[in-house]
Amino acid sequence: MSQAFDPNEMILRFRERAEAVKRRGLPPVEGPERLRFMEAAKIDFQDFAMLGDATASLEDGVLRLEIDLRPPSS
Repeated sequence: MSQAFDPNEMILRFRERAEAVKRRGLPPVEGPERLRFMEAAKIDFQDFAMLGDATASLEDGVLRLEIDLRPPSS
């Protein structure tokens, strides 16, 4: 029997992935390859962190993710 999909567990996995990207080291590459790797890590972290901050709901089989991109009010 398969488990029911829990969108909040998915959100937690994205938070874990964002943390893993922050912790992973750089491979022993130099020059342009190093810069490409660093840029990919930056984008990976951004994407995983945004999804990790989402509010998820599952309604009638439709997964809805809400991410507030407005800057925090001061």
